[in-house]
Amino acid sequence: MTRLLLSAALLVLVLPRSASAQAEKKIALSGRWLFSVTTDAGTGTPTVTLKQSGDTLSGHYSSQAFGEVDFKGGSVKDKAITFTLNVEIQGTALTITYKGTIDTNDSLKGTVDLGGMGSGTFTAKRQ
Repeated sequence: MTRLLLSAALLVLVLPRSASAQAEKKIALSGRWLFSVTTDAGTGTPTVTLKQSGDTLSGHYSSQAFGEVDFKGGSVKDKAITFTLNVEIQGTALTITYKGTIDTNDSLKGTVDLGGMGSGTFTAKRQ
């Protein structure tokens, strides 16, 4: 009988932790984010509205440098994210690639590649 009570007590202690650990792993990125970007070409603060559907990211990118750009085909895997933008600057087509990690449900950080024309880093906070 004592063994049964001990097993039941252990089960009660373990189950809530497992459920909370699973909840921590489920990070929802959908929403509006303020990015702070530093590149070889300078700095910027684009606003990115992300839409997450399972492992897929899409959204809208808004900045002074690249204007308004919709994107799709991004991904979320574990704590890694990636998305690309196709933009045109002075008649030259560029593919901008953001790759990063999810720090918390409300913060991201990573690198940005400016289509081979430069690179940099970013941080992002949910608005």
